[in-house]
Amino acid sequence: MTIVTKFMIFQAALIIPFAAGYAGTKYFSRIGRYTKRLIRFNLIAIEPLIVFWSVWGLVLHGGLLLLPVSGLFLVLLGLALGYAAARPLGLSGTARPTFIISSSLANHGFTMGGFICYLFLGETGLGYSFIFISYFMPFIFLYIFPYARAASGVPMTWRSVLFEYVLNLQNMPLVALVAALGMHLFGIPRSDAAFPVDILLLLSIAVYYFSLGINFSAADVRALRREGITLAAVKFAAVPGITILLLAFIPAGAEVKAVIVLQSFMPAAIYSVVSAVLFNLDTKMASGLFVVNTVIFLVVVLPVLILIKKLLPGL
Repeated sequence: MTIVTKFMIFQAALIIPFAAGYAGTKYFSRIGRYTKRLIRFNLIAIEPLIVFWSVWGLVLHGGLLLLPVSGLFLVLLGLALGYAAARPLGLSGTARPTFIISSSLANHGFTMGGFICYLFLGETGLGYSFIFISYFMPFIFLYIFPYARAASGVPMTWRSVLFEYVLNLQNMPLVALVAALGMHLFGIPRSDAAFPVDILLLLSIAVYYFSLGINFSAADVRALRREGITLAAVKFAAVPGITILLLAFIPAGAEVKAVIVLQSFMPAAIYSVVSAVLFNLDTKMASGLFVVNTVIFLVVVLPVLILIKKLLPGL
C-alpha cells in the first residue's frame, strides 16, 4: 500500500466518523458521557500500543534532537500567543482555556503534518516528521491535561495529583512512551513480527473524529468568527513567521529546517477537542475552532505553501 493510498484511507477515517457523529447527535441523550467513554477507551486500550510500537522502532541519534525540541517550541509559542490573545477577545470561564489549548496544540501527526512533509520532501520528510512529533505525548500528559483539569475548576490536592496525573489509566500513552524509550536505553531491538499499526491508527482516528462530530454544531461556528480569525492569525501567520525568523540563526540541515517550517503552519489538533471533552471545557468552541482552522489550512494555506515552496527555508 503506497503512502498516498494510506493517506486517502486515513482521510476517509476522518470524514466518515465525523459525519456519522454529527448525523447521530440527536440519538445521543447524554452526549458528554458517550464521548468521554470513547476517548478514554482510546487512551487506555489503543493509543498506548501505537505509541509503544512506533517509538520503539525509531532510529535515534543526537543530530535529530532539534526536531522534537522545535516541536515543543512551536506548541509553547502557540500557547503564549493564545494567552496573549484571550484577553482582548474577552474570553472567560471555560472558553478561555479552550481557546488557549487550541492555540497551542497543532496537527503535527500523520493525518496532516506528516503527510505534508511527505508531499514536499518525500520519505525522508515523513521519517523526520515522526521524530519531530515525539515531543507530543509528554507535553499532552504532563502539561495540557493537568492545565485543562485545573481550568475546569476541580480542586487540586495531593490525592488528585496522585490519582489523576500519576496513577490515572488515561496516562497509558505516556507509560508506553517511557517503556519504548526504556527498550532503546537497554538496546533491545524491536521485533520483526507483523503488528497492525495501520489498523490501530485507523481505529484511534475514527474514535476521535466520531467524538468530534457528536460535539460539533454549525451554529457554534458562526458564533466563533472573532475567535476563528484570531486562531488563524496565530496558527498561519505568527507561529510560522517567528519560526522562520529564528531558523535563520540556527545551523541545521536543509531537510530538518524544511520539516520544522512546514510543521509550523499546521492547524489546530484534535487533542484540543479531546482535552475539552475529558475535562468539561467548552466542547462546542473546541470543535468549531478545530473544524474551521483545518478547513482554512486545506483551502487557503496549503495552496499558498505549494505556490511559494521555493521561498521557504530548506525547500
